[in-house]
Amino acid sequence: MAMRQLTGVTMQRIAGVIVAAVMLTTNPGRDVAMRAAEILRSSSGGAESLQDDRAPLDVAALISQARGTAPLMCSLAAQAVRNFGWNEWSDAPSTPLGPALSQRYDLQQQQLTDAQVNQLLDALATNDGCVREISVRLLGRNRGDLVVNGLVTRLASSDAAIREVASLGLGLVHSQKAVDALIRALRDQTPGVRANSAWALGRLEAGKALSPIKDLFSDDNETVREASVIAAGRMDDSTSSVPALIRMVRQDPAPSVRRAAAWALAQLESRQAVDALTGALTQDNDARVREMAAWALGDLEARSAVSALGSVARRDADDRVRETATWALGQIEDRTQIDVLGSIASSDRSSRVRGTAAWAIGQMRNGGRAPAGLLQVLRDESDDARLKAAWALGQISDSTALNAIQDALGREQSSEVRRALIRALIRSGGRSEKTLTSLLDSKDPTVREAAVRGLAGNNSFNPWPWPWPRPRPNP
Repeated sequence: MAMRQLTGVTMQRIAGVIVAAVMLTTNPGRDVAMRAAEILRSSSGGAESLQDDRAPLDVAALISQARGTAPLMCSLAAQAVRNFGWNEWSDAPSTPLGPALSQRYDLQQQQLTDAQVNQLLDALATNDGCVREISVRLLGRNRGDLVVNGLVTRLASSDAAIREVASLGLGLVHSQKAVDALIRALRDQTPGVRANSAWALGRLEAGKALSPIKDLFSDDNETVREASVIAAGRMDDSTSSVPALIRMVRQDPAPSVRRAAAWALAQLESRQAVDALTGALTQDNDARVREMAAWALGDLEARSAVSALGSVARRDADDRVRETATWALGQIEDRTQIDVLGSIASSDRSSRVRGTAAWAIGQMRNGGRAPAGLLQVLRDESDDARLKAAWALGQISDSTALNAIQDALGREQSSEVRRALIRALIRSGGRSEKTLTSLLDSKDPTVREAAVRGLAGNNSFNPWPWPWPRPRPNP
């Protein structure tokens, strides 16, 4: 299930990027196209995920600007937007694009000839943003010396736009041969070049670049500061940057930079950052920063932050912050918070938060009684929340919950949730001859299968619900 959720997020991001490229080929409306791409890329599914300050997707503008797009570009975009992304076998035999869509472009496997590489390198000098974007990304999939040397040469161009796209390309090709040139580019006068170079060095995990990257923590441009912080977070030997990152979590004027610094501190496993992260969780005025601080504290399993996380999980105005704080409580597995989680499970306005609270209770799986709030989730409107509640009851194995589990099994329509309820029933002591006979004689094959799996042992039901921490910067 976690893999299905991850795939959905990934494909929405891919769709956003490529739909934007398609719309940009028609030239007008660049701002609308990029805004649409950002919304698609940032969405992680469900209406609740769009409750932020982004403008809604302008479908009319998208349709208008897609009209007349070249078949090749439209085919690539359509392949990204289709049900399961690239090259799934189940697509219909006849589509509006016809033969153009039937062509499959496996960009991962195709090797460019030297002539094609030179053609793409030359295209980096055009004044068309879409051409440069597509050219550099195609180059980034081909990592031979011709590509690397061509991009390094262009990193010294007198044209800032070429230097900027060359630094992007060097991050994509992931070649250690580019490290020295990228370090020099950290001093470029153009912010985009500095930011891309820091990003590229972070992808390369180039430890020798740490000192000049740390110098960019005080850059005037917030994009440069954010890129440099993320780059530092990717370097194993960058613990010396922790004090500066703590200051940035507390003081940087840009929310995007504070958010990235919180992520980097978790990546660096900095225990000394817990107080600063707790302060960001409870005091920062930007929900995205609070969300990342909650994730970081959970990732660090910071027990000293449990009280603050519990308070935020109950009271924060932003659904995503409450959800991530709830996830963090489950990650830390502090059993003193079970009653708090039970209250959240029964009363939060967001089904995602209620479901995550149920999962978090299941994380505390060392027996005991199931909180009343967890039992209430068995009646939740959300299939996902009910699934997590049933899973959690299976983890707890509370015999006093048997009646509630049996009642839920009698009314449940989702086969996935029914399987989880049968697991919970058997683990909670529902192994009477009458119960097992009714399950094994059921007309529903999913019920019979689940009963057999439940009798077979603890590991026969995997995989089970496993909420992914929501904040995901893209270093």
